[in-house]
Amino acid sequence: MVVDPKHAAVNGRARSQRPPPSHREVADELRARIRSGELQPGQRMPTQAKLADEFGVERGAVRQALRILQSEHLLTNVSKGSPATVAPDLSMALAGPGAPPLPTMVALAPRIAAAFDGAHIEIDALCLTSINLTLAIGEPLRQIHAGQLKPAKIDVRVLLPSRDIELAFPAPVDPTADDSVHRRWLAQRNAQGQVLQHNLLALRATHGIEVDVSFRALPFTPPVKLYLLNSTEALFAYYTLTRREQEIEHEHLEMYDAEGSQSMLFAFEQGAGLRDTTFVEQSQLWFNALWETISSELVLTS
Repeated sequence: MVVDPKHAAVNGRARSQRPPPSHREVADELRARIRSGELQPGQRMPTQAKLADEFGVERGAVRQALRILQSEHLLTNVSKGSPATVAPDLSMALAGPGAPPLPTMVALAPRIAAAFDGAHIEIDALCLTSINLTLAIGEPLRQIHAGQLKPAKIDVRVLLPSRDIELAFPAPVDPTADDSVHRRWLAQRNAQGQVLQHNLLALRATHGIEVDVSFRALPFTPPVKLYLLNSTEALFAYYTLTRREQEIEHEHLEMYDAEGSQSMLFAFEQGAGLRDTTFVEQSQLWFNALWETISSELVLTS
């Protein structure tokens, strides 16, 4: 009797007909084991070979999964030479399903780093300025220059408020005040956008990576910020307004503003349940609709 290889037994069990899991699915399962306590803080993980055998994947997929968990501060000592270790202090874990929301300046960078773990990187952002995105993208750019990451293509789209509108915030409390608050915001918007654009486009010459960076202007002040990573993850935060005083152009002004870096970032991932998957899909549709309809060309000049 000839046994079909597809139905051959492996270790006494019938081989599954399902396709092997992706590296993100492997990361999801290992993350769940850490969060449930099955894998304890400080405990050594199984070897990459054992994990590859367990999940039925190549070792490369295991390494990708481990790097994702390392970027989330769930693992340490991720290398080819020895098994990784569960982080001794899991309170430092920054992202993943079930993780608490954290300020944008803390939570965004590890998610951007994890998003660069592939051949084609797609990042869409809607925000007041691109300050946090520019900062967060610094680590994967460093890894590219160090030869640790080698993406083939990077596409970044950013929606920012138009310079021609009267912003709801930042704005002076006194409606009769001059436009120094607006000038300051515009300078920040343009400077950060230019840095982001320059740093990404430089990868064309230095590494031969296909890069496209596009900006478009919104006819309104966004009350929320949104980052979409590879169409599989949505990071969402509210701009919470405060009334504060600040010196601008040698004058103390009362203004309404929001500290975007402190906005609490909520993470939603495809595959983490119907609610998360639907939120990611609808957020991507919403962003695309704004990009293709009421937004306009944006030139990053003063």
